[in-house]
Amino acid sequence: MERDQDWVLCNDDGFVFKRIQNSEPPGETSNPVVPELDPAVVERNRRKRKKTTLLNLKSKYQREIHQWEILSNRFNATQEKASRFQTTQEREERLNAEAASFRDSRARENNNSASSFLDELLSIAEAQEVMINDVSNLCEVAENIVRVEEEEVKQTLFDLDVWSSPKNLMASLCDD
Repeated sequence: MERDQDWVLCNDDGFVFKRIQNSEPPGETSNPVVPELDPAVVERNRRKRKKTTLLNLKSKYQREIHQWEILSNRFNATQEKASRFQTTQEREERLNAEAASFRDSRARENNNSASSFLDELLSIAEAQEVMINDVSNLCEVAENIVRVEEEEVKQTLFDLDVWSSPKNLMASLCDD
């Protein structure tokens, strides 16, 4: 029995061991004195953390707004191209209709209308190709935005204190 009283269980960062008890009172060794922090220092540190968090959040949102502005500008440019193309198509159709009304013979009209019809179909196909390319570019930009956001989320997970040493984890939990 006396032997058990001479030994003390110690826990040093998860490493448990026995050691011989010192002559010091047990209250001093088992519960080290935690110095009281100045409330002003604690408040200042909290405000600093809050400020840095808000600045990071602000910069993140500014980047996102910038990316959306780029997408919006590209979309507006695509719409403008489509409206210009449609105006050109209408003008060509009107000119073709006027030219067809002045043709003398029915056979010439059929030949010219067939070639103008093919020209019209070709121009429509070219316009569709331009629109498909623009939409493809917008999709690539959206995929890049999603990829960047996923990388940011992954990085925040990797930056968690859980992955560091137990001492750093305990310190961060005590700070918050």
